[in-house]
Amino acid sequence: MYEEAAPPERLAGVARCVWRSASAGPKRIVPDGCLDLVVGDGEAFIAGPDTAAWSSVTRAGAELHGLRFVPGRAGAVLGVAADELRDSRVPLGELWGREGELLAERLLAGEMTPAEAVASRLPEVPPPDPAVAELVNRLAAGVPRVADAVALLGQRDAAAPLTQPHGDPGLAAAALAQHDRGRAAAPLARPSGDPRLAAATFTHPDRGHPSATTSPDLAAERAEDPPSTSERRLRRRFVQAVGYGPATYLRVSRFQRAVALAPHAPNLASLAASAGYADQAHLSRDCRALTGLTPRAYFRPASTVDTTARDRLHSA
Repeated sequence: MYEEAAPPERLAGVARCVWRSASAGPKRIVPDGCLDLVVGDGEAFIAGPDTAAWSSVTRAGAELHGLRFVPGRAGAVLGVAADELRDSRVPLGELWGREGELLAERLLAGEMTPAEAVASRLPEVPPPDPAVAELVNRLAAGVPRVADAVALLGQRDAAAPLTQPHGDPGLAAAALAQHDRGRAAAPLARPSGDPRLAAATFTHPDRGHPSATTSPDLAAERAEDPPSTSERRLRRRFVQAVGYGPATYLRVSRFQRAVALAPHAPNLASLAASAGYADQAHLSRDCRALTGLTPRAYFRPASTVDTTARDRLHSA
């Protein structure tokens, strides 16, 4: 059993969903670019961003509850860079000491839900880094290369802001397609004539967190940076926010797009083309790396590893 629901309104832009899950046996969890707060079976922990599959094993009849963060927002809420949690399951006590232990006790006792626990930390959470947020959405929408997504940052139409689909490969594709059709006739000028410098105007260097506004002097100073410098800055911020670099996130989101499209694809070659892979061999390589299975084993209707086809899309 796996059920998902929209998060409370106050968590908009921070949480992608809340969920509950129960499994009769081990469940294969594949990378989805997200971090989760997981509660149940005597544990309360943060499941970090994964780069490979792992098995969730619980006692018979145990039920897990959780909250899935929007890609790029967990680190700000948790107070730790997301890349420090990569491929890890970290108990709240290890993350926050005694405060985390007390919070875990309340969560396990049912005195607080995962959504309430996250909401209690919102007053301390800085606003999102706009360049990282848009890069996440561009990558999830299916651009073929990271360089293409970075270039698009400099072409955003201020009069028609990009809808924030929170890094979901399906929702992002629709939102970005609509946005790009609307601005195709009149693209904005790129900073300093180089699309790679677009990222340099998004961060205020004298504040403790990313800001959506930058003074003219600071913007000019950023624009003077060599392209390689501004790209490195953006990549560093992306890694800290998401948990791994843009290239890995692109790989993960492309595979999640394949998972979403799999029920409608007549064969693996068609699935690979629809999801944005170069060819079927490309899909096969990524599937093996991210799930430990061949595409035929992973995408077949009845998996011997996963509880249901729907469970394959989500972390537990």
